[in-house]
Amino acid sequence: MQVTLEESAIQKKTIELCETLIGHADFQSLRSRVDGFLSSDAAKEEYNSLVEQSQFLEHRQQTGTALSPSDIADFEKKRESVLANPIIGDFLQAQQEIQLIQKFVNDYVGKTFELGRIPTEEDFSQHGCGTGGCGC
Repeated sequence: MQVTLEESAIQKKTIELCETLIGHADFQSLRSRVDGFLSSDAAKEEYNSLVEQSQFLEHRQQTGTALSPSDIADFEKKRESVLANPIIGDFLQAQQEIQLIQKFVNDYVGKTFELGRIPTEEDFSQHGCGTGGCGC
């Protein structure tokens, strides 16, 4: 069976899902918070500086170099400053919410392919391998 996605029902329903997401008030709020961060060079620079410092300290730890108390204190001070910035805080919160939405959609679509039917809540709450197998 060959599926042509250009005119298929799958494509149409996927586009409908995207339209539903875009039209939802919460989505607009999320995009606004992300756009607020992306349009602020100062916020991006502050955030990126923290990420770079975090990566540098992580690299030092991975190579066996102990972090000094001042290294840790400097990082924590910068981290607190970054998180206190409302533009960055809004961005990080929006990013988490977007990731939850993406995970929900991906989980349901993935589980549909796995099970061959629409999954139920119970399909997601089962942990471990049972009599039906787990697909590990």
